[in-house]
Amino acid sequence: MQDEPTPTELIKAVADFLRSEITPVIKGHNAFKLRVGINALDLVTRQLALADQGDAAEAARLKQLFEADGALLELNRTLSEKIASGEVDLKTPGLAEHLWQTTMDKLAVDQPNYASYKRELGTK
Repeated sequence: MQDEPTPTELIKAVADFLRSEITPVIKGHNAFKLRVGINALDLVTRQLALADQGDAAEAARLKQLFEADGALLELNRTLSEKIASGEVDLKTPGLAEHLWQTTMDKLAVDQPNYASYKRELGTK
């Protein structure tokens, strides 16, 4: 494994180059496809930076909610089953807060410029 540049730095450098040097000279449908590609690189950069922390916090909340241990995928499967069976609902202490925070963490990666996301960040 290399020390520097990190994968995040490499991806960001490519996205920045495409954004500043290539985007201005590309026109039409290819410009649209280029913007889609740049957005994908930006998303991967955010995912590399934020996903591990978000996943760990989500798993910790689920472990506390169900007083159980397990991997995040397993805990989410349990959550889905309990919601589907009616065993838990939005009246279950901690569930609404967990779902809200999980949504906010996912938006931080996927849509950090989403107006409603920004508004909610400002209210916290």
